[in-house]
Amino acid sequence: MFASRLSRRAVLAGTTAAAVTTVPFLSGPAQAAGAPATAPSYRWRNAVIGGTGFVTGVLFHPSVPGLAYARTDIGGAYRWDDRAGRWIPLVDHIGWDDWNLLGVEAIAVDPGHPDRLYLALGTYTQSWAGNGAVLRSGDRGVTWSRSDLTVKLGANEDGRGAGERLLVDPRDSEVLWLGTRHDGLLRSTDRGETWAAVSSFPGIPSAGGQGVTLLVAVGRRVYAGWGDGDGSSPNLFRTADGSRWEAVPGQPSGASARVPIRAAYDCHARELYVTYADAPGPNGQANGSVYKLATGSGKWTEVTPVKPGGTAGDGSADTFGYGGVAVDARRPGTVVVSTNNRWAAVDTLYRTTDGGRSWTSLKDKAVLDVSETPFLTFGADQPKFGWWIQAVAVDPYDSRHVVYGTGATLYGTRDLVHWAPRIRGLEETSVRQLISPPVGEAHLISGSGDIGVLYHERLTASPSRGMATNPVFGSATGLAQAAERPAYVVRTGWGGNGNGAYSNDGGRTWAPFAGQPSIAHDAPGPIATNADGSVLLWSFVHWDGTKYPAHRSADNGTTWTEISSFPKGATPVADPADPTLFYAYDTDTGTLLASTDSGRSFTVRATGLPSGDSQFKVVAAPGRSGDLWLSAKGNGLFRSVDGGATFSKVDSCRASYTLGFGKAADGAHYPAVYQVGSTDSGTGVHRSDDGARTWMRINDDRHQWGYIGDAVVGDPRIHGRVYLATNGRGIQYGEPL
Repeated sequence: MFASRLSRRAVLAGTTAAAVTTVPFLSGPAQAAGAPATAPSYRWRNAVIGGTGFVTGVLFHPSVPGLAYARTDIGGAYRWDDRAGRWIPLVDHIGWDDWNLLGVEAIAVDPGHPDRLYLALGTYTQSWAGNGAVLRSGDRGVTWSRSDLTVKLGANEDGRGAGERLLVDPRDSEVLWLGTRHDGLLRSTDRGETWAAVSSFPGIPSAGGQGVTLLVAVGRRVYAGWGDGDGSSPNLFRTADGSRWEAVPGQPSGASARVPIRAAYDCHARELYVTYADAPGPNGQANGSVYKLATGSGKWTEVTPVKPGGTAGDGSADTFGYGGVAVDARRPGTVVVSTNNRWAAVDTLYRTTDGGRSWTSLKDKAVLDVSETPFLTFGADQPKFGWWIQAVAVDPYDSRHVVYGTGATLYGTRDLVHWAPRIRGLEETSVRQLISPPVGEAHLISGSGDIGVLYHERLTASPSRGMATNPVFGSATGLAQAAERPAYVVRTGWGGNGNGAYSNDGGRTWAPFAGQPSIAHDAPGPIATNADGSVLLWSFVHWDGTKYPAHRSADNGTTWTEISSFPKGATPVADPADPTLFYAYDTDTGTLLASTDSGRSFTVRATGLPSGDSQFKVVAAPGRSGDLWLSAKGNGLFRSVDGGATFSKVDSCRASYTLGFGKAADGAHYPAVYQVGSTDSGTGVHRSDDGARTWMRINDDRHQWGYIGDAVVGDPRIHGRVYLATNGRGIQYGEPL
């Protein structure tokens, strides 16, 4: 996973707006403007894709058959429902203000109390991110108590596939340990309600280091991995009494053992297995090893299946680290480990049944069936066995039931040969764009980080065509449909042999643009097509924020011409009724520009609008010329009915983060308006059936999904149905009950 892991440092920031007149602009019922209307009950579900994100941890409960948990880097935690054969999301209640808590740094279960569950939450450790928190449950995650921390956690940072960093003490279930990135080791003596730093822990935290990478119970002792060493200093510590810590004697050293990634204890053989790499991963690893410690004698033995540094089949260097490790609770000496960052020869799982003296690569005889989630081929003939494999688990009640996480899914087997995604219910896509076509087979087309564009012919199954191909690109940056010619759709994105493509069949099949501006390879940005599909405007923004001139094509992407009057980096917006009209909002200056010559040139129409945030959005109301809406985040919502010459502030809305339209209510003369924003009903997903005079909040406190400010759109064919983009919980769609 790559693009979906972009930080959200600016999503909640407000900006200062210039003065704009506030006037009512729509007639409606006598109800006071902004007063909450009676909200219907909504049912919320995922539009099924299946996984798509980095599964960073999988944990079978050691004493309850069929009970397992999974964690992700930005999409929350899940509990496996063995009877239903699907994952149940556990933290969808986390709201807008707590978006940073959707990343799960670690999970802990209590072997002696099966209903107890603990989550360490916090996505980023940067100054703009909030502090972490620990959630505590006594009913397997149905309900939670929350303890806020005074430190930050980094579930979407380097080292996120290591761990677990949270542990119930094997001697006292009231005691919990939590390893942090930059604040050392923490301890709780009241089941996670309060936490204090462990001053006796030997690791010296650093602002740029990894800190504690793992915690594991070894009998009645606790072992801790330390990721800030240089390869020669100790990086594995232990305590027998919870107060005195020591470096584990005789531990391995050197580049291949610089960072302990994961550890697992074979209690029958009394051996601790540790995987190592030269970097925390998931990227950047080029060396690694596997060692085991006989805890009775203190003897260390290297049991690395294959040492990195050889030559792959294509002649390139076979570099990688080691990641996941799991022991078979039923068979002493049976262990599974994973390679990680092995791009040339492709990552694999190695399995031993003799304590590491010999190993078998499970990839070599693997039969992969991805028919349930076809996107996993990523446009190739066959799927890869995996990458970013750092989460590995063996069912303690079934030795042949093995699961492992990748950067896109969770694979499982019951016979060590046949593998298929075990992902139902787990949706971690980071979604950027949504279209709901007015006609055709599909009610939804989506653009996402990492899996590009998908054509959703059904909402209850992963798209049968997988991710859009010809060309394949991983992360979508633009998606647009011609309003009066809906069979014509265009998309842009990163990677592949080209960065733009068009479809003449509503998004089912694609062809690459015959040409593209040279900057498109490094900075593909949003794209727009005018109402009849005869003109394309493509804007260019590098991932680091650098903006470049937009380009225009009038021959379906064969040739392109720079538009010097278009504000660099702005998102082009096509008028849905007049093919000669385009709009652009310069967020740097708070200026609305328009083109009346099919995008050849742009002139200023309105100034003094909110500025300073690149995520302000202009949306054109369907079927109307010049009807524009501006979502200006904390500055509110604005509307223009004269093509952007003047704007009025919508006094029913305090904040607006994204906005879209859907089919009008029966008897209404204006499309239903949907937005993520703040009204008298609070911050959430809202619908208005009277042109934004009044709003109904249509999500509830159990369905919030953290940050949801990228895209929302109603279905133009079904009143009340709405599609919502989330940053880590896929596409949510709601329908009135």
